[in-house]
Amino acid sequence: MEKFFELRERGSDVRTEVMAGITTFMTMAYILAVNPIILGATGMDSGAIFTATALISGLATCFMAFVANMPLALSAGMGLNAYFAYTVVLTMGYTWEQALAAVFVEGIIFIFLSLINIREAIFNAIPPTLKIAVSVGIGFFIAFLGLQSAHIVVDGPTLVTLFSFRKSLETGTFATEGITALLALIGILIMAFLVIKQVKGAILWGILLTWMLGMLCQLVGIYVPNPAQGYFDLFPMGIVALPASLSPTLLQLDFSSLMTFNFVTVLLAFLFVDLFDTLGTVIGCASRANLLTADGRLPQIKRVLLADAIGTTAGALAGTSTVTTFVESSSGIAEGGKTGLTALTVAVLFLLALFLSPIFLAIPAFATAPALVIVGFLMLQQVGKIDWMGSPTEAIPSFITIFAMPFMYSISEGICFGIISYTILNFLAGKTDKLSPLMYILAIVFVLRYIYL
Repeated sequence: MEKFFELRERGSDVRTEVMAGITTFMTMAYILAVNPIILGATGMDSGAIFTATALISGLATCFMAFVANMPLALSAGMGLNAYFAYTVVLTMGYTWEQALAAVFVEGIIFIFLSLINIREAIFNAIPPTLKIAVSVGIGFFIAFLGLQSAHIVVDGPTLVTLFSFRKSLETGTFATEGITALLALIGILIMAFLVIKQVKGAILWGILLTWMLGMLCQLVGIYVPNPAQGYFDLFPMGIVALPASLSPTLLQLDFSSLMTFNFVTVLLAFLFVDLFDTLGTVIGCASRANLLTADGRLPQIKRVLLADAIGTTAGALAGTSTVTTFVESSSGIAEGGKTGLTALTVAVLFLLALFLSPIFLAIPAFATAPALVIVGFLMLQQVGKIDWMGSPTEAIPSFITIFAMPFMYSISEGICFGIISYTILNFLAGKTDKLSPLMYILAIVFVLRYIYL
């Protein structure tokens, strides 16, 4: 195992990789509960969606482990599943079978682009400084996701605001929303303390301890489950459950609208968001794991992108929306994961989840949200690698990339704004030697996208 996954060469060991894989899975296991809810709104069978999500996540991540040897996990992408359900099906009027056909075609196109190195060329065209900025921006973005997931940050008159514990006491919602937000804050402090003490598996232990605190609160009546509002029993309702049949969604693709203009528009939206979300996630995670070369390249990038494309294609056939590399992979990387053994551990857990769903579906958001906040802190540490004072043409586009991701709620938008600003500013400053032809092309394409958005 050490030889196959190059553990010693990358400065890792089996225990570290397995712990990292468990941590990654714990932070992304929510997709098993959320994806059936989102896609189920289209009329798809929720049981089949759960099975498809767990099965394809496991197989695609396994492919990532053995072919790319990278500590990256894949599953049905959040955002893309919402676009699939609420925009393509419920707003635009396509059937879910037609939407699956769009995802399938997207996957085939990405396989082709990966094989002829176009996606790899885009990855390599992004300057090293912007790659660092992408990693830092993702850190802010996932920290924001964690705060939202725990309801510490909520909607407010200033767009977002801090959760009001006083108001939750007055309205009687403290036993659900209030206590879980408080537990998440405690969880952040627990994980921070474990990180300070350099405890091995700090993030994983933090998740488990926060979950156990929640169970204790439920036992004494401080936390009261309310499934109608999304607050479920914190104790698993069993251990083993047989997976639901895939037959309601398996191979249910409808290509009847393939050649229409609106269908092409839908396909391009899937393509664009998936392409640059994946590139951003890979850049951020590989940078955090110190797997990029001195010139910002990733030797395994072709295999990584191929695994991502194959996952999308297989997911459409099984009955789930776009499968992509998960930004939560950074939580396992923060625990020391550097090889495909981390991914293999995640893959095994996804496949086990097919039969142990009661346990994995009981993991609460308030326990995993603190992990995203702490990982955000760890990814932010790379900000010091950017030359803030000596090179404004590097620093300003980096700053734009960093703030765009959380403020625009999109990794892909951060990359777009970063590339546009980097190209324009370096061109105007006469530093054209920093710009490859592909950077000009990407900048023009992104500008046109915003003009016709």
